Amino acid sequence: MSEEDLLWFLALKSVPKVGDINAKKLINHCGSAKNVFTEKKHHLAKIDGIGTLMIKNLFEKDYLEEATKELRFIKDNDITATYYNEEAYPDKLKHCIDAPLILFQKGTIDLKEKKVVSIVGTRQVTMYGSSFCEALIEELAVLDVVVVSGFAYGVDICAHKAAVKNGLQTIGCLAHGLNQIYPKVHSKYVASIEANGGFVTDFKSTSTFDRNNFLRRNRIIAGMADATVVIESADRGGSLVTADIAYSYNRDVFAVPGRVGDAYSVGCNALIKQQKAQMLTSAADLIYSLGWSLETETVKPVQKQLFVELHGDEHAIYNFLRDKGKQLMDVIAMECTLPVFKVSATLLNLEMKGLVRPLPGKLFEAV
Repeated sequence: MSEEDLLWFLALKSVPKVGDINAKKLINHCGSAKNVFTEKKHHLAKIDGIGTLMIKNLFEKDYLEEATKELRFIKDNDITATYYNEEAYPDKLKHCIDAPLILFQKGTIDLKEKKVVSIVGTRQVTMYGSSFCEALIEELAVLDVVVVSGFAYGVDICAHKAAVKNGLQTIGCLAHGLNQIYPKVHSKYVASIEANGGFVTDFKSTSTFDRNNFLRRNRIIAGMADATVVIESADRGGSLVTADIAYSYNRDVFAVPGRVGDAYSVGCNALIKQQKAQMLTSAADLIYSLGWSLETETVKPVQKQLFVELHGDEHAIYNFLRDKGKQLMDVIAMECTLPVFKVSATLLNLEMKGLVRPLPGKLFEAV
């Protein structure tokens, strides 16, 4: 993006009530962000969703002065700004209708051909939750995944620290501009995260810090990832919002089950009960559900055993795959009338017995 293009994008982003979805409509109609400000009002009024108040705001004042200040801040602080049509923009996020018009990045982020997992949860994480988080990331390290979270207390910072410890990229999605760090106590982690990934936000440096910003940034956490994992949540909270957003994006959602009655297991258990999330008991559940391949020298190939004894649901799933060939997990679950989390666990058992193997595209086949 040229400096002039960025200037006009920043100007459009400053217009009240426009938002990301309508900004994209305006740019697509006018051909560029700059042209939006010179287009005739009656032409803009013909665009679906562009009302009189929005048009009034577009021409109410000169937004270039504010945009110029923001551009200077970006240049002075080594920030990368990418807009939604650029190749450098996170690919998975591009497919979300409400993805940010511009994404501001700082650090050493590289998402090209990467597997990305978002990990969220309560700020009051228990010992059980933090231990599970650390073990999960350690198990996922063999796949060189990128770990995304919100840089908040609890599960978020636990995920970031575990990713750095295991030599993985980690990305903190901030609910404010890159002119500050919140919570301030986490400032000590900034350097290590920027050296092993970095930070992203769609908030400008002049944005007012507001609690609602946290809900808005959750769409980025959900949209950047192949899957979202919830580790401990009360019956309400931002992590459940993130899970709902990921579910609405048709992304895989996983939740760690907990004991009935535990305050920070209520949200996860509800997600599983409502079938908005698959049960997650180890990294293997996620790996097999997403159809990721463990292509590494540290993993020994499993040979098919002779005279294997099958138990329970293994018969139905193996016979179905043997008869029907390659199938998606959702199709297996539907045809075998089993919940997805049971299918995931059973497929893992069958693979360990050398009877089933995962394929690209979340497919599975009998060996």
